[in-house]
Amino acid sequence: MSNKDNHQEPSEHVKLSRRLFLGGSSALLATAAAGGGLSLASAPALASDDINVKPGELDEYYGFWSGGHQGEVRVLGVPSMRELMRIPVFNVDSATGWGITNESKRVLGDSSKYLNGDCHHPHISMTDGKYDGKYLFINDKANTRVARIRLDIMKCDKIVTIPNVQAIHGLRLQKVPHTKYVFCNAEFIIPHPNDGTNLKNLDTAEQYTMFNAVDAETMEVAFQVMVDGNLDNTDACYTGKYAASTCYNSEAATTLGGMMREERDWVTVFNIPRIEAAIKAGDFTTLGDSKVPVLDGRKGSKLTRYVPVPKNPHGLNTSPDGKYFIANGKLSPTVSMIEIDKLDDLFDDRFEDPRAVIAAEPELGLGPLHTTFDGRGNAYTTLFIDSQVVKWNMADAIKAYNGEDVDYIRQKLDVQYQPGHNHASHTEARDADGKWLVVLCKFSKDRFLPVGPLHAENDQLVDISGEEMKLVHDGPTYAEPHDCILLRRDVLNPKKIWERDDAFFAETVAMAKEDGVTLERDNKVIRDGNKVRVYMTSVAPNYGMSEFTVKQGDEVTVTVTNLDMIEDVSHGFCMVNHGVSMEISPQQTSSVTFIADKPGVHWYYCNWFCHALHMEMVGRMLVEPA
Repeated sequence: MSNKDNHQEPSEHVKLSRRLFLGGSSALLATAAAGGGLSLASAPALASDDINVKPGELDEYYGFWSGGHQGEVRVLGVPSMRELMRIPVFNVDSATGWGITNESKRVLGDSSKYLNGDCHHPHISMTDGKYDGKYLFINDKANTRVARIRLDIMKCDKIVTIPNVQAIHGLRLQKVPHTKYVFCNAEFIIPHPNDGTNLKNLDTAEQYTMFNAVDAETMEVAFQVMVDGNLDNTDACYTGKYAASTCYNSEAATTLGGMMREERDWVTVFNIPRIEAAIKAGDFTTLGDSKVPVLDGRKGSKLTRYVPVPKNPHGLNTSPDGKYFIANGKLSPTVSMIEIDKLDDLFDDRFEDPRAVIAAEPELGLGPLHTTFDGRGNAYTTLFIDSQVVKWNMADAIKAYNGEDVDYIRQKLDVQYQPGHNHASHTEARDADGKWLVVLCKFSKDRFLPVGPLHAENDQLVDISGEEMKLVHDGPTYAEPHDCILLRRDVLNPKKIWERDDAFFAETVAMAKEDGVTLERDNKVIRDGNKVRVYMTSVAPNYGMSEFTVKQGDEVTVTVTNLDMIEDVSHGFCMVNHGVSMEISPQQTSSVTFIADKPGVHWYYCNWFCHALHMEMVGRMLVEPA
């Protein structure tokens, strides 16, 4: 049943007027959407007092932002929106030595050859449907990887490359009883085998993409499920039974026109217990050199169901009450509410029409992309083309869909401009608290000082604690922070100094032990042919070794152990003109390997300011000519 008769025009709900930005098809579409009646009034003043975190006070939430094309995760305090730290993941970072040190190269593994990353979706591990603060997971669309960050040390400790697929995009976690699986979608359809042998007959070659599950503890791929169409975003239910993913290219097309040909695409629903049972029964195959179980979830499979939804859906979000998957229309003004309690009947073939699981399809505006929630029955959806966030009530949307004369839209708020993801505090968990909403806007246009053709993007903070949304802060951000997640600070307790037995540098400690070195005490040089291992301690403001000698062409490994016990007294090691730098925080051991290819005197210095005599914290490497 249509809800068209109950739909209200967007202008009736707009509380704030938008600055009409210049040029571009988005502006024309937004004008058309509002009947040409956009206000030229300037953007409203921000209620800065609402987010004032005074000197010496702490933010209420940690915010973890994907670093987009930078390949990192950024840590912000919310509501102050102050950047606290950057966690390198898929990038090279000279400050910490990520991608340079031996410890980080072990984590990166074979994929350390890639110098780029494209982070999209950060998500926090859960226990019983609530964040447990143990891990944060994030994808790399550019190089088909998934990474895990230990939140106690804010360091990436595991990275896995997903085999048999290309471009990991949507990523979400199993919520109950705990995060056993990291669910991640491969977006692009590829031929199998993809070894170039079928390039001349691609039209007849077997082609598909896959839904993937990674074991959250081992970070090994647990299984892959072949699907029809492609996959975009994903989420999981609160029973542990179902995951669902949007498909915007059910046509399996390779061109823009082909991908928009059909009026409906679908949401693919995955039955996790059936998948696990099929693996246990041996009902799977493998591809190529990979040993990962691959199951067939294409149409007709007992493992999946395909729910038709309007057109080119994008975001897929689970309501915190566990009742609905929300699929966002993108090229339709609607979102589709899939009733999770009806999925058992769908999988047991009690419904002939898979759309029997649709509880409502409210019209919200142009370009709905992502939906988040306040835990009070309200949903908040970004409208990319309208440059708005719409607040709507889920129960009223269902009533309107069933023919009742009720208005489900509570408010529309102008944001600047073209929002993609939005995220409300604790919204992916059972205890969504409805305090803050972050809107990640793709365009900033005239909001900030011009900085050349490449513009900053714009993160905006909205107070959603009351009846009306209130924009309270915006600020520029670089290189597309695609998504974010908010975590109450009481859930997280990061370490202030390292523990000496930490697994992060355990392999380096083991190597020192083989050399008969006690890292906490010894400063020595060990030569093994043309391989030289230099062990030294550091205590502000000096290294335990101020000089060592090697030969030209030697492979030199320098291992530094910071013996300081005071938090915030980090040291660094930078070997001048050798592309070497790294961080060594209190009680940490870090190591780096390089070739001493230049004869002569080469200084090394502490590149993290640690002491009043920091400039004097130096040493020399003497390289004898070959």
